[in-house]
Amino acid sequence: MSVSRENLLAVLDAHVHPLIGRGLVAAGAIASAEVVGDAARVVIELGFPSAGIRDALAQTLGAQINEQLGLVAELSIGSRIASHAARKNLEPLPGIRNIIAVASGKGGVGKSTVAANLALALAAEGARVGLLDADIYGPSQPRMLGVANFKPTSPDGKRMNPIAAHGIQVMSIGFLVGDDQPMIWRGPMVTQALGQLLNETVWDEVDYLVVDLPPGTGDIQLTLAQKIPVSGAVIVTTPQEIALLDARKGLQMFRRVEVPVLGIVENMAWYDCGDHRDYIFGEGGGARMAAQYGIELLGQLPLTTSIRQQMDDGRPTVIAAPESDIAQRYREIARRAAAQIAYGVPGAVFPTIEISDD
Repeated sequence: MSVSRENLLAVLDAHVHPLIGRGLVAAGAIASAEVVGDAARVVIELGFPSAGIRDALAQTLGAQINEQLGLVAELSIGSRIASHAARKNLEPLPGIRNIIAVASGKGGVGKSTVAANLALALAAEGARVGLLDADIYGPSQPRMLGVANFKPTSPDGKRMNPIAAHGIQVMSIGFLVGDDQPMIWRGPMVTQALGQLLNETVWDEVDYLVVDLPPGTGDIQLTLAQKIPVSGAVIVTTPQEIALLDARKGLQMFRRVEVPVLGIVENMAWYDCGDHRDYIFGEGGGARMAAQYGIELLGQLPLTTSIRQQMDDGRPTVIAAPESDIAQRYREIARRAAAQIAYGVPGAVFPTIEISDD
């Protein structure tokens, strides 16, 4: 019995990867598929960076094709990352396909550490990545990425080239002011500075721009949500009830302005004490919050000395210990967030949100 292309496509569409949530054909992931003799030649293009899962996916699909159709599978798996802006009325920014906002309701939960490692994890998965440090009052990314003493160059006297750090493009107000220079600015000046950092940086065709927001739900968050084509937000929290209380406010703020929340990262979830785990800040808070709001728990990260040391040294965990369990957790978080953008962000009708001056 001969095997048709339709038979091959049926097998491919029957495979529902958990990060995609639908068959590969239905997801538009099949770039080409043909049967040539006793071989199935398939080119798959996923909508998110996927270096960490390609081999396993190829092995699984190859076995299914061989078992069900009796063909030898010749598979090529790559990524084609499209632009997904939540607000359809906002124009994409030059050189940027997608924007991921990393937010927290309160300070001290490790948001900037997560943002840096998330950006590096997306790059490790095969994406072109930028990182914008939007914390104007307390920029930390230059120090965390080991480029604190760098200064941006300009191609034309008007715009700035981003700083290259560990394979990603970085911009921060920290590159333009001294470490001990306070930014004594009111809200409008801060939002203007954010706009300049974002729009006057020459981003070089990044698939994802990760924006490290300051904690809270103030001017910068609202400006980003209302005027910039954000693809989705990641909420960082610890399991502690006080942190979760503020994280819920951040989540609700993004929902109010119709920016999809890609999921929650629970940081400092436990501390390994050798033979057991100590849940210093409580247990399961991130999972309960995710279930409460019907969103995904993107991942959990431990409280460890190594993460702090690596950030202080300017070499975040994904770079300093790429094979470690923690680095792999960051990469899984990156894949899940990017897959949410590609396949899991629902369309919406966006209301006009008015912020009064009172």
